[in-house]
Amino acid sequence: MIDLDPAFRQRMIDVFGDDGRAWLDRLPQILDEYAARWDLAIGPPLALSYNYVASATRADGTTAVFKCGVPREQISGEIAALRHWDGDGAVRVLDADAPAGVFLLEHVTPGTPIVEIDDGEATQIAARLMHRLWRPPPKTHAFPSLSDWGEAFHLLRARHGGGTGDLPAEAVERGEALYSALVATQAQPIVLHGDLHHWNILSGEREPWLVIDPHGVVGEPAFEVGAWLRNPAGDPGDSEEACFLLNQRDVPSILTRRLDIFSEELALPRDRLRDWGIAFATLSACWSDEANHRAGWEQALAVADLLSTL
Repeated sequence: MIDLDPAFRQRMIDVFGDDGRAWLDRLPQILDEYAARWDLAIGPPLALSYNYVASATRADGTTAVFKCGVPREQISGEIAALRHWDGDGAVRVLDADAPAGVFLLEHVTPGTPIVEIDDGEATQIAARLMHRLWRPPPKTHAFPSLSDWGEAFHLLRARHGGGTGDLPAEAVERGEALYSALVATQAQPIVLHGDLHHWNILSGEREPWLVIDPHGVVGEPAFEVGAWLRNPAGDPGDSEEACFLLNQRDVPSILTRRLDIFSEELALPRDRLRDWGIAFATLSACWSDEANHRAGWEQALAVADLLSTL
């Protein structure tokens, strides 16, 4: 029996239903199987969100990170994106069984998230990492497209009989219209991280900063800034909760600075970056509705409202 945080167990069931229950039941067997297959000593779990993640020691004594989850497109996309980048600005995949949702990653040391440094400097670093990671997709790939992701708007309405449920209809309509217009006028598509925020860039030894946890999606470069725009800010050393963007004193100034930095560093039109920020925040709100996460969609739409004024 694995000693798992009850909140993690409940979250896996809330999000994945019967598949989550079945996966939790299989988890001890999964750990035993891959410890034997890859000759690992798997340690206790780290902080868990929607996957089981633990430190591991390989047969040669080097450390790694063992990760597994309910098999799904997002895990396959993460593995494929990291292999596509092959360690250039991103963590390396050491081994993987994508259909089973199990993989082994390079251990990033010291692994301090970039949220702990000044936000302006962090945004500059993020922009330079984005630029490094942006490259065309392989000729044959299974990455979803931004059009595929946009189906979340239709699914929201399907869940709510053609309406938007608790989400304000006007805000959803604004974000959906922007999303459709931006997808229809995209620049040359590349492989995007899809969730590049302040806890997905860690300090490393091999490189000063390394990207982790990509979703893997194909679309235009300007889309990538959306996740960063709506995520944390704060002072070095703040608690995770204190870092939430909407807890800051002057959120419009933070968003303005971020947009200015991204536009300059990436040589992309500021208004298009802003519009992708609004559109992606609204898409995120649709995902939060699907996961019954009210706080998630409220915060996302609050940021979208602020961006619409800039």
